[in-house]
Amino acid sequence: MFKTNEGSIDRGLRILVGLALLAAFFVYPEASWRYWTLIGVVPLLTGLVGSCPLYSILGISTCPVKKA
Repeated sequence: MFKTNEGSIDRGLRILVGLALLAAFFVYPEASWRYWTLIGVVPLLTGLVGSCPLYSILGISTCPVKKA
């Protein structure tokens, strides 16, 4: 369905950033900017799936080139 276009470092960083943003939602319950941290779902999901729709549109891939 989706072509993998993220390398392992890219995926790991996306998952880490996504989890950090989502954690901030719970760590700072009184902050006025709290709901902006829910944007962390986007990098978390793209990191878990391994495919970024924006990368697909722009023709970018951070996957290593497979040698034949």
